Amino acid sequence: MRGIYLDPDAPVIEEQYAVVYVPRRSRGRVPENSVEIMESESAARDHAAEDKKKFAARVVGPSRSSEGLRIYYVVEWLE
Repeated sequence: MRGIYLDPDAPVIEEQYAVVYVPRRSRGRVPENSVEIMESESAARDHAAEDKKKFAARVVGPSRSSEGLRIYYVVEWLE
């Protein structure tokens, strides 16, 4: 992906399932502290809570932003 720089010091840099806390699912990248990595797609779906703004997703990262923050990129929002 152009413009995405993966953090070589991060323990895990791969596509994973996660629960992401965001105001709405329109965001393509989210800060690391808003991402909770899950072991499987079903675990991510089970822990999602739309009323609490926690959505299941496939993410890749972490990556270091130009501001020095560690972020994850949303590959796909899971319904």
